[in-house]
Amino acid sequence: QVQLAESGGGLVQAGNSLRLSCVASRMIDSLAMAWYRQAPGKQREFVARILRSGSTTYADSVKGRFTISRDNTKNTVYLQMGSLKPEDTAVYYCAAEAMNYWGKGTLVTVSS
Repeated sequence: QVQLAESGGGLVQAGNSLRLSCVASRMIDSLAMAWYRQAPGKQREFVARILRSGSTTYADSVKGRFTISRDNTKNTVYLQMGSLKPEDTAVYYCAAEAMNYWGKGTLVTVSS
């Protein structure tokens, strides 16, 4: 079992940046990790994924603006978000997809 705890959400103006963190309760170096988000009234959607190799994948909507990274020494995955838009407003979730472990989410609100 792995507990995942997201942090770093908040209210930010459009065009600004924010960094989310996801701290795991145990070592995650063997796991692919991902970020998802769910906007009000919408389904949860994929944002970014980082494999154990460090290889990354992004949703088209965030490509070039968001960067996922990991620090296995800290059992932490990050999501650096730049050039934020109002449509990025959502609850952001960290996940270890293969194990179906999910955090409780952190709210990001982008004002125009």
